[in-house]
Amino acid sequence: MTALHFSYIMAFTISMIGFTLHRTHLISTLLCLEGIMLSMFIALSMWPLQLQTPSLTLAPMLMLAFSACEAGTGLSLLATSSRTHGSDLLQNMNLLQC
Repeated sequence: MTALHFSYIMAFTISMIGFTLHRTHLISTLLCLEGIMLSMFIALSMWPLQLQTPSLTLAPMLMLAFSACEAGTGLSLLATSSRTHGSDLLQNMNLLQC
């Protein structure tokens, strides 16, 4: 295992642990989700280089586009929830309210 493999596996693991354990604020949850997506993007970008095939270069770009859409949606949800609830605490949000 090279240092590059170890770094993106650890980035994914730390982001996943943060995503599962620290669910108090919406912004910290979104940052952990972005860390997961970034580590997966790096892994997908390095995969064709290791196999020495240029045919798999479209997958990281599609994932980057979906990650940008997810980040925009997450930030809009953060702005909307902070306007309606006054903070980004996840305990204050109830999905059963209309």
